[in-house]
Amino acid sequence: MLKEKIKKINKYWLIPIALLIVVGIYFLPPVRSRLETRIDLLRTRIVYFFNPPSEAVFQPGEQNPLTVETAVGTARAELSLTLTPKATSTPKAGPTLTPTITTTPVPASVILTGITYVDQHNRWNYCGPANLTMALNYWGWQGDRDDVAMVVKPGSPDKNKTFIERGLADKNVMPYELVDFVNEQTEFRALYRHGGDMELVKRLIAAGFPVVVEKGYYERDYTGKIDWLGHYLFTTGYDDAKGGFIVQDAYLKPGKDLLSKYEEYEDGWRSFNYLFMVIYPADREAEVLEVLGPWADYQWSARNALEIAEKELQTLSGNNRFFAWFNKGTSHVVLNQYTDASAAYDQAFRDYADWDTNESNRPFRMIWYQTGPYFAYYYSARYQDVVSLADTTLNDTISTPTLEESLLWRGRAYYMIGNTPAAIADYRAALQVHTNWFPAVQALQELGVQP
Repeated sequence: MLKEKIKKINKYWLIPIALLIVVGIYFLPPVRSRLETRIDLLRTRIVYFFNPPSEAVFQPGEQNPLTVETAVGTARAELSLTLTPKATSTPKAGPTLTPTITTTPVPASVILTGITYVDQHNRWNYCGPANLTMALNYWGWQGDRDDVAMVVKPGSPDKNKTFIERGLADKNVMPYELVDFVNEQTEFRALYRHGGDMELVKRLIAAGFPVVVEKGYYERDYTGKIDWLGHYLFTTGYDDAKGGFIVQDAYLKPGKDLLSKYEEYEDGWRSFNYLFMVIYPADREAEVLEVLGPWADYQWSARNALEIAEKELQTLSGNNRFFAWFNKGTSHVVLNQYTDASAAYDQAFRDYADWDTNESNRPFRMIWYQTGPYFAYYYSARYQDVVSLADTTLNDTISTPTLEESLLWRGRAYYMIGNTPAAIADYRAALQVHTNWFPAVQALQELGVQP
């Protein structure tokens, strides 16, 4: 009897011991990272099944004239809140240049060598770190994608690389974050501009400077519908005979030395206002600016992007008009023309509502990557539109509200309409996504609140 009781007790002990073993295995960094991403993906699919993000449509409010009260409110915001993350060493303008585009012919084919391919596999939302690592490695930088991620998407504040899904919740890395990483964390230099074109990309490559572009990417989702998402693409060559650029795609398998047809490349590039980045050694900055020509001037590049958008509004039809209107708004934001930007974004969102969904979903991730509408509506004193757009983005387009930029802008708008507790909550939520993120830390400090 005694032996049987002991055996029975031992069997009961096996259950908690087994549970402890399972929990212990789960918390092993490689196992945890893989399981967390799979669990997150499963949960996202369940949320999207019951609440399809493509069906969420933001409706801008009526535009109100800029009254004395709203003008004072805007001035208050400008005085009390710094809207740029921090001063950046990114060169905003080069030497005085005649704003004409040179037409010096380039070779029919140039393919840069010495490229080390870096993928984003076994990581989550690692497109930015992977592409920047390729660009820096080309010039001899010895770091890796995790070194970049520790700064631009730090996630939890652990100081080692054992948890490989660093910054899991941070869905996107903005271009300025990548550029600031280069200018502040390395001996190299970087800049980004809007309104690029394919001939400029060719000239840069022919001069020995590969280019990172931000572009739209299309793939079928798990339901078979065509989905749009944002993507960085490292461009390292071109071949006119084959009709395309040579690219290093960190997402695809295989992704090394792929041919991206010119038409497809441009079509995807359009959805990010033809934004491009160049990373280069500091002692070759003058050479880069010379190749850029008028694009060396940040404001000129924005005006050029605005002209491109206005021309495309005359030639494009269907869903692509949404991107052209959005680009027009973005260009106005860069030029600090917020009322004009708001009007352009209003039309973009109307076109978004009328999107033809027969073949593809609406590009519901747009505000994950591009925050121009927040700037435009906020500086036009349309604070409720800022809140409404952030609500739609955070509550209806993503499975969990983990977009620090949307949280930050909603917090700013809450503050301007007098809801300071909600503003503080949003600033703190932004810091849960992006640890020690300067704009959110600063916003809390200016309110006299500890982060």
